Amino acid sequence: MTVVDNISKDMNPGQILSELKKRLACGGTYKNGRIELQGNHLRKIEELLTKLGFSKDQIEIKG
Repeated sequence: MTVVDNISKDMNPGQILSELKKRLACGGTYKNGRIELQGNHLRKIEELLTKLGFSKDQIEIKG
């Protein structure tokens, strides 16, 4: 499982989740400020979040 933490409701988590699921071809959910994606996507997640408008200093990868 790959988890993206600290996603507030004003960041439009539904749209972020939908885009990540589509680009990673996986299932996932949003709950309690976290996006949970099925599978290990640590190698791709930083690039995808950057394309979605997050800056690299907002992203912390833990593996």
